[in-house]
Amino acid sequence: MLRGGEVGLRARHEEDIPILRAELYDDVVNSSRAESKPWRPVTPGSNDPRLVVDDKEQGSVQFSVVELDGGTLAGTATLWGIDNHHRSAHIGLGLLPSARGKGYGTDVVAVLCHYGFNVRGLQRLQIETLSDNTAMLRSAERNGFVREGVLRSAAWVMGEFLDQVLLGLLVQDWKQDSKV
Repeated sequence: MLRGGEVGLRARHEEDIPILRAELYDDVVNSSRAESKPWRPVTPGSNDPRLVVDDKEQGSVQFSVVELDGGTLAGTATLWGIDNHHRSAHIGLGLLPSARGKGYGTDVVAVLCHYGFNVRGLQRLQIETLSDNTAMLRSAERNGFVREGVLRSAAWVMGEFLDQVLLGLLVQDWKQDSKV
């Protein structure tokens, strides 16, 4: 397990899947804001690639987020779009409603940076998020990410186009937190 100050990132367990499905992906509004594809219902027990980890997939690494104090499932975190040639990847995360507002997002981003830069040897990490996602913007910027641009009307979400903010962090600009 990769440990932050408050949360850890561990392998996805079978018992995580129904909770993540019910609390993150079956929530149409949340899922529509987090996913680049349109929301659709997923049959229980199906091999939904957002939830079921394919250990052969080299372009993405999925984690379950757990509270260090007690091991309660708190959400999901992903390093995706891993490009070994350019040594870059994207960061994504989703916290369960009960885990929001506790500072876990900042901790998850820090642990994903540690994994991307120290474990994977990447040069650049990138985040794309909706311009009104203040929690993610704050978590990214607290970890040293810099706003590199705005993709105007780039996301179709629940009947309207929204702007996306593009943030980037280079390994040489990263200030590793001693807790990770």
